[in-house]
Amino acid sequence: MDGQDGPVPARPALDEGTLSLYRWAVRHEGLGPAVRRRAMAQTGLDEAGWSAAVAALVAAGLLRPDGADEPCDPLGSGWRAVSPEAAGAQVLAGQEQALRVREAELRTRREQVHELRDFFSALMPAYLEGREQARPEAAVDLLADKHAVRAVLTETVQHCRREVLISKPGGSFPARALAEARPRDLELLARGVRMRSLYQHTTRFDRPTRVHAEQLIAAGAQIRTLPEVLPQMIVVDGRLAFLPARPESHGALLVREPSLLAFLLAVFERDWQQASPFTTGPQAAHEVSETLKQTILVLLAKGLKDESIARRLGISLRTCRRHVSELLDTLGATSRFQAGAIAERLGLTDFLAEDAPDGPAAAPCSQCGAPLPAPAAGTRRGGRPARYCSARCRTRAYRTRRAPEPAAGRDESTG
Repeated sequence: MDGQDGPVPARPALDEGTLSLYRWAVRHEGLGPAVRRRAMAQTGLDEAGWSAAVAALVAAGLLRPDGADEPCDPLGSGWRAVSPEAAGAQVLAGQEQALRVREAELRTRREQVHELRDFFSALMPAYLEGREQARPEAAVDLLADKHAVRAVLTETVQHCRREVLISKPGGSFPARALAEARPRDLELLARGVRMRSLYQHTTRFDRPTRVHAEQLIAAGAQIRTLPEVLPQMIVVDGRLAFLPARPESHGALLVREPSLLAFLLAVFERDWQQASPFTTGPQAAHEVSETLKQTILVLLAKGLKDESIARRLGISLRTCRRHVSELLDTLGATSRFQAGAIAERLGLTDFLAEDAPDGPAAAPCSQCGAPLPAPAAGTRRGGRPARYCSARCRTRAYRTRRAPEPAAGRDESTG
């Protein structure tokens, strides 16, 4: 049973009679011809049972001859009992040594595979740069796995000059991912690059994410939150965007197409204007909690189930159901459908329809010059004050900003 690289020995089959003899041997500190009759009588073994039990215990390493190399003859001289730990160490010593050798070999091979993968991943930026020059029309590239994504993202961020836009859904982020991103983000901010990030409201209640956000804000980043945000997205200098590929691939799409980039930037800016600055404290927590409940009302009115609501808002299913229960009690509703109908009738689902300013309507509309409407009594609004008096003026201003300039400006925007 000392083979170093053979199959693992089978588990010893020890019946009750064999175990009784082992216990007797431990209690009487061994077996021998002088005590054989007494041991057989007290354990209930006959001659055949005695021989089989001693042979099984010796084979399992639980009995050893008193002499150094005496034969294991059940009818011969005495044996001493061995502890299970010592017996197991003797039986498995060769197997464990062989496993340690194999594990060392596997570690070495795994390190070699990782080094080779890192080598090829590090070549992705050079490949993409050459591909962009050779085929400018290839506006979207697939980064097949997280290693390629990390290499290209690191290279792209190192060459960023103006601004990075980030949208990250979820109520909390893995501590390992935060630790990996923090030095890169702080280095970016130290170079004077502007960083704007959109998180979900629920990140304010996750301590690691909150500490991470506060560190970035202290270094100059701008972070705002919404009940819901876009899927994960990173836009660098308005010229490259990283979008998630299929979830199972852990890869990303690298987007350079100007029209698609313009769309992503417009959607980000829309959400940015509606978002609230990332702040903490009891008052901020209360306001965020109220906003979450109002958002849940909107989604209830749309007929979404608790699982979908929790996933969209980045909260646990348990928290979502607690909010739903509180809303049902507040509205006096007996069902989710009735709660949505009551909320619609009372106008409680319209809170996201139009931004309202936080203070008096002192500034005029940036588009038409009309006075801005004062906020409704008792309402709370986070984020920047409204700049337009209506959705129509906001749309006109947006179209004006996005209108192509004549001649050189038009060529530059479509290049």
